[in-house]
Amino acid sequence: MLGSNTRLREHIPAPRSAVYEALIDPAAVAIWMVPDGMTSRVHQFESREGGRFRISLTYEEPSAVGKTTAHTDTYHGYFAELVPDEKVVQVITFESDDPQMLGEMTVTMTLADEGDGTQLLAEHANVPPGIRPEDNELGWRLSLDKLSRLLSGHRREV
Repeated sequence: MLGSNTRLREHIPAPRSAVYEALIDPAAVAIWMVPDGMTSRVHQFESREGGRFRISLTYEEPSAVGKTTAHTDTYHGYFAELVPDEKVVQVITFESDDPQMLGEMTVTMTLADEGDGTQLLAEHANVPPGIRPEDNELGWRLSLDKLSRLLSGHRREV
């Protein structure tokens, strides 16, 4: 069963090179690619085409329910395409016993110059059917806001 698709745009007040680096740097990913109310642990992160990654997000609220364990969402995947300063394509699979959470989701992040910074377009294809599109969008919106704040001190290179 195919899942839904979502699309988000975010203006990042930094040059494309800085945004791209934050998308492929495991230390930066641990800071920004986690919604509010969760903590992140990067288990594996190989920033190259075909490179693998594995990340766990744990809810801080004890009553929150995870996809993988009682309070944790763990996912793994690989980098399908990396175009420096332009595009990052990840293929992600949640680790879950729930068939509604399974399947490969493709996340494509495309970068373009925009005003004094970068426009990031994040497209999610085949979001698992167990994840409501509005929840996926909210989680990514929170994460992209963190990315924007993380990079807000960068200036466009002239």
